[in-house]
Amino acid sequence: MDAPVTLVILAVTVLVSWQAFGNRKLLERLLLWPPAIERNRQFDRLVTHGFVHADWQHLLFNMVTLYFFGRHVERMFAPYLGAFGFVLFYLSAIVVAILPTYLRHRHDAAYRSLGASGAVSAVLFAFILVQPWALIFVFFLPVPAIVYAVLYVGYSIWMDRQGRDNVNHSAHLWGAGYGVLFTVIMEPRVIEVFLARLMSPSF
Repeated sequence: MDAPVTLVILAVTVLVSWQAFGNRKLLERLLLWPPAIERNRQFDRLVTHGFVHADWQHLLFNMVTLYFFGRHVERMFAPYLGAFGFVLFYLSAIVVAILPTYLRHRHDAAYRSLGASGAVSAVLFAFILVQPWALIFVFFLPVPAIVYAVLYVGYSIWMDRQGRDNVNHSAHLWGAGYGVLFTVIMEPRVIEVFLARLMSPSF
């Protein structure tokens, strides 16, 4: 099977999100609600929030991205971490990406966050680190991965400072950074590969 772990994560996320769409109680139990962690020690929410989504569009965007890039990253990590190493990377990315948000809002009873975007960003940026000139299609327009990465980070920083929408841009940024850091720690030589490929554009 092609990248079985990615497909299992995708299937579980779709199933849980689908169930939560029609079950408000389930959704409220799984999403990130800081007071529940602070007061009730429901630390599992630091992971479970990554398996529920706001709507089908939110879910579809994350899962399509995971499908196309997760398969490559899973195969890339397998020689170093084994068959299930990608699971550890993905789950840890969910936690790391949300931690700054949790710490910032841990006393805010009105705050909620959900979605796999932080972990998906980690997967995407691990891929970009190895294939900086691969083409990423944005609204059907091909964009070099490294260009997309710069625009993505810049936009996320700007939107995070604006704070005008309901998107957790902080999780996107921390997830992206974690994806790069994790990959470099796993295989330090990837920095040389990245720089060499960056200096030799190939589409």
